[in-house]
Amino acid sequence: MIYLDNAATSWPKPESVYQAMEHCMRHAGANPGRGGHRMALDAGRILFECRDTLADLFHIEDPNQIAFMLNATDALNTALFGFLNPGDHVVTTGMEHNALARPLRCLERMGIKLTVVPADPYGEVAVGDLEAACTGGTKLMAVSHASNVTGTVLPIEKIGQISRKKGIAFLLDAAQTAGVEDIDVDLQGIDLLAFTGHKSLLGPQGTGGLWVRENITLKPLRWGGTGSNSESDLMPDIMPDKLESGTPNTVGIAGLNAGLRFILEKGLANIRLQENELRQKLWTGLAAIPGVIRYGSDNPEHKTGVVSFNIKGLDSGKVSYLLDRRFAIATRAGLHCAPWAHNSIGTLATGTVRASIGCFNTAEEIDLLLEAVRNITDTEGSSS
Repeated sequence: MIYLDNAATSWPKPESVYQAMEHCMRHAGANPGRGGHRMALDAGRILFECRDTLADLFHIEDPNQIAFMLNATDALNTALFGFLNPGDHVVTTGMEHNALARPLRCLERMGIKLTVVPADPYGEVAVGDLEAACTGGTKLMAVSHASNVTGTVLPIEKIGQISRKKGIAFLLDAAQTAGVEDIDVDLQGIDLLAFTGHKSLLGPQGTGGLWVRENITLKPLRWGGTGSNSESDLMPDIMPDKLESGTPNTVGIAGLNAGLRFILEKGLANIRLQENELRQKLWTGLAAIPGVIRYGSDNPEHKTGVVSFNIKGLDSGKVSYLLDRRFAIATRAGLHCAPWAHNSIGTLATGTVRASIGCFNTAEEIDLLLEAVRNITDTEGSSS
């Protein structure tokens, strides 16, 4: 199998991830923070170490401001519902994933005011338009670092500067960029950082987190046991406990920490360079195949390893099916849970075939994908 669906979930994982998870199950399978025996302490140490590694990656001063979550969707919901109140104004973009779009629409029905800044047909959003959308009542700027459809990376440092200048909190959805792009919460003016563990952070599904700047107060999304302040039936008011009710996914967090260490050892710059080179190879190669339509700008800068395309006259689902069945190449077809983005680039009715590159893909695999697309274009496109 040639796996090119890393924007959904990265695969394979580093061998160390599998080993860390098995070791945790066998030797640290107790409940962290819920006992003083050695296995509970070992489990708690896993959470502490992973928080510390995440802080290194994102240049976070206090690791305790990172709360573990199920995924980026869980983190975004915790941030949005915990921070916003009826009457608050939020600015976002027309390229957002449903993980951000759907809770914002729900909150809009509950009384928040929402401005969706349009993107152009290439999936680009002008920073000046984001600034112009802010009013005196704007409380939050909520955007994705990169589109999961076109791979376009927003200039978040400029957005952070606007937010700081206007006194607006800045929520960043880093689901598509954490583990590939440089993220520095102070340098880029981020106040709330949502990330998932199962994509470019190379951890397992069911892991992720939310970093909260010290001056931001959130209402918990759920209440329950934390292992701290057990004498009280009220939620603790300290981070990360206030946002971490219930037993954590210790096994998954052990795997996430191993993925993070792999990234730090390999180097973000090296991973980014490799993925960018493969993306550009695919982008250029698709342009040479008659009948292929690519989506996004030709500018190779500020892109993740995501390429969306269609073959004229063929359904995107059929193309992805043929790539899998005939050539054992895994891609994703359809709307990718991002109808706003597809509406922006004009593919809401058709969807796209998405090939998304990870750090374990090779140039030879991209060549095989291009050869497969040529074959499908020649054999299926001519008969449609």
